[in-house]
Amino acid sequence: MHPRLPYTPDLLRNLTERFAARAAAYDRSGEIATDNLDDLRQAGLLALTVPSRHGGHELGLRQVAEVIGTIAQGDPSTALILSMQYLQHAAIAQSGRWPEDVHRLVSTAAVREGALLNALRVEPELGTPARGGIPATVLHHDGTTWRLNGSKIYSTGSTALRWGIAWVSTREDTPRIGQALVPLDAPGVRIERTWHQMGMRATGSHTIVFDNVALPADHLVDLRPPQDWTRRDGGAETGHAFVIGALYDGVARAARDWLISFLHARIPANLGQPLATLPRFHSLLGEIDGLLMSNRALLADAIDRHEGGALSTIDANLVKHLTTENAIHAVEQAVAAIGNPALSQDNPLERHYRNVLCARIHTPQADVALAAAGRAALAPSPR
Repeated sequence: MHPRLPYTPDLLRNLTERFAARAAAYDRSGEIATDNLDDLRQAGLLALTVPSRHGGHELGLRQVAEVIGTIAQGDPSTALILSMQYLQHAAIAQSGRWPEDVHRLVSTAAVREGALLNALRVEPELGTPARGGIPATVLHHDGTTWRLNGSKIYSTGSTALRWGIAWVSTREDTPRIGQALVPLDAPGVRIERTWHQMGMRATGSHTIVFDNVALPADHLVDLRPPQDWTRRDGGAETGHAFVIGALYDGVARAARDWLISFLHARIPANLGQPLATLPRFHSLLGEIDGLLMSNRALLADAIDRHEGGALSTIDANLVKHLTTENAIHAVEQAVAAIGNPALSQDNPLERHYRNVLCARIHTPQADVALAAAGRAALAPSPR
C-alpha cells in the first residue's frame, strides 16, 4: 500500500464488515445509515478527493474505485452516497470555475467536519440532464438577492447532505444554465420523502424542493450560456463510469461470497453432503468468477489508460455498461441456481439482487453507451 494513502486494506475490511451487519435493517427501514457515515467520518474517509491545498488527500480514480468497490460489499447505499461525495469534490477541483472562497468553504468543511454534498440534477419533467434539456429549477434576482424555486428528484443522500449543487436556469434577458450551491438547511428548502424504490433503498434519494430560497451571489458557482454546456466534461464522465462500475461489482462480489457460504452450509438430507460438493455448483462458481475476473480486468485496464491519457469517454462508458451488466448477470446466476432461498428476505442474496439491478439506472444508460460506441466505430475514417 502506498505510504501516503489515508487508509489500509484492514481499515476498509473492518468498515465493510460493520456495514454489512447493519445493511439489512437499513434496507427494510429505507433510512440512510448515518452511523455508517459517522464511521467513515471518524476514519477520515470523507475528503479523499478534496484538493491538498484545502487539506484533502487529492486521490485519483484508482484509489476511489478501490474504496468504493470495497465499501459496496458491505452496504452499497452508503457506498453510493460516498461515491457522490468523491466525484463532486473531484469535479469541482477539475472545473476551475468555482470562486476560490466558496471552493475552500465546501472543501474545509469536508476535511474538518465530514460535511457531505451532492449534485441535484434530475427533475420530474426534465429527467436526467445527460439527455439534454433546460432545467425548470429557476434562479431569479428580486432586486436584492437571488432566489431559487423548483424541485429535484432522486437526490442521493438528501437528508444527510450539507449542500446540494443544483442544476438550474436563470430568469434573465439572456438565460444561463449551470450550478448553484444551496445550503440545505436554508429557509425555503424542504425534503419530501419520495424514495420508495425496490433497490438501493437506504440512499435517501428523496425529492428536494426549493421555495424562494435566497442565495448569495457567490453561490452561483458555474453559470454559462446553454451552448457552453454542449461540450461535456469528459473527466467527470470517466470518473462516474469507473466508480459506478466498481460499486456494483462490489455488490456482485458480496453476493458471490454469500453464495459460497450457503453452498457449504446447506446439506440436503437426500444428499448427505454440502451442495458445494456438486459439480453443477462448481461450474456455476466458475462462471461467476469469470464474470468478476472480467470486471477486474476491464476496470484495471481502463484506469491504466485513463492515467496515461489514452482513454476516451466512449470507452469509459462502455466499461461502466459492461462491468455493471457482468455484475447483474453474476447475481442472476446465483439466484437462478438456488431457487427459493435466493428470494427470501432472510438471506442477503435477495437484497444484493435488488441492489445490483439499480446499476442500469445510472448515467450512461445502456442505449447511450452502446450507440455512442457504434457511431464512433462506423464514423468515416479521416483521409
